[in-house]
Amino acid sequence: MIETDFVPLPYQQEVNEAKITWKSPSNIALVKYWGKKAHQIPANPSISFTLSACATTTSVTFEKLQTPSKGSRFDFFFEGRPKEDFKPKIDQFFERTKTYLPFLGSYHLKISSSNSFPHSSGIASSASGMSALALCLVDFERFLNPEMTEAHFIKKASFLARLGSGSACRSIEGALVQWGAHAGIAESSDLYGIRYEGEVAAIFNNYHDTILLVDKGQKQVSSTVGHGLMHGHPFSEQRFAQAHDTVSSLQSILASGDLKAFIQLVESEALTLHAMMMTSLPYFVLMKPNTLQIINKIWAFRERSDTHLCFTLDAGANVHVLYPENEKTLVYPFIQEELLPFCEKRQHICDRVGFGAKKVTATPYN
Repeated sequence: MIETDFVPLPYQQEVNEAKITWKSPSNIALVKYWGKKAHQIPANPSISFTLSACATTTSVTFEKLQTPSKGSRFDFFFEGRPKEDFKPKIDQFFERTKTYLPFLGSYHLKISSSNSFPHSSGIASSASGMSALALCLVDFERFLNPEMTEAHFIKKASFLARLGSGSACRSIEGALVQWGAHAGIAESSDLYGIRYEGEVAAIFNNYHDTILLVDKGQKQVSSTVGHGLMHGHPFSEQRFAQAHDTVSSLQSILASGDLKAFIQLVESEALTLHAMMMTSLPYFVLMKPNTLQIINKIWAFRERSDTHLCFTLDAGANVHVLYPENEKTLVYPFIQEELLPFCEKRQHICDRVGFGAKKVTATPYN
């Protein structure tokens, strides 16, 4: 599909009021996306685990205006309170999506959002938040155009979520989502994420992700700035080519269930992501001393216990500890005893692979 496929035909029905609520998860990339082109297009493909517990629930109330507005009109509430500092990003999102959601100028929106995880905990709340908002908007469009198919609904929600936050397009479905055109994956696209339909060994079902909150402070460099620093980066082209090869390797690993190869690939991807940050100009380091302590503890435990836990990192200091369901009775006590002392107030989140966003309610009032 191309961008114009998401521009709707004239709407068939009118709706004066509606309230729609969706719950959408965050995700953690196994193969990392770092660097983007114009219009939120990724510089390389990625594959992620969709999470389950870390999610955003967003309700949108739509009220038709007597006189259409040239711009979008909305109020935003986070955890029950007005949140003015969030509004510029949402306003930018609406500006990017107005061609694909022409009804926006005809409605006032009240957006209410809450997270199941602590704010500023280092979880990708932009992914869960923007995907939940996109789902509410496209679900409302289904009232206006009831002939929209489920397949088109999913693709359009992912397409729009990407325009708010790139990784948000990977939070619509699960358990594995691939985003970015890749020669070895049919239907892959730079415009939206797709559920990974390749063969996946049973060992990856119910995979655990214990998220260690090493540093809950605001990052010194935003992800948006970090992506931008890949332009002109001395190793960018090699990294983008590497990511294509790594996606191909991960396909084979997912099919075979080779956990040793999975560990090597996932940890290498995490360290490569941070290597790109440390070799950009200006360069920066988002890992903290306790991040490195945790990594070394994981390596030592894995060697002596013959288990298959591994780590991955987002663009921050917190550590995602990944391990199969059948090893949790060995791995989680280790996390409690040896890793939590390196977290702020021992804070952590127990999560696992999930299966995508869920509708809570969608009700029109005419």
